[in-house]
Amino acid sequence: MSSDWQHGIFGCFDNLGLCIISYFVPCYQFGKNAEAVGENCLTCGFAYLCPIVNIIAAIKIRQKIRDQKGIAGSTVNDLLMICCCTLCALVQEAQEVQGAPGQVSMARE
Repeated sequence: MSSDWQHGIFGCFDNLGLCIISYFVPCYQFGKNAEAVGENCLTCGFAYLCPIVNIIAAIKIRQKIRDQKGIAGSTVNDLLMICCCTLCALVQEAQEVQGAPGQVSMARE
């Protein structure tokens, strides 16, 4: 099962509130994204504040989101998105784990 992201990398304004939260407190949003895929919110939020560790954590969480949602991609592509469009990638991941409006989330447990 190979699909695409529900929102494009520049779909930040599809959810303006999410965009604003991600801009002002990205560590919070990253923690919430991590929590949605089964990781510890607080640990990941703090990891997002540490150089190098944040990139490794971001790649791990983005990959978990892709795996759970059946989205095609690669670690190299994830790294490029995270390094070149950090906040846009964060918002894209948040929109993916939250699902489309009216859509029931089918996260694995």
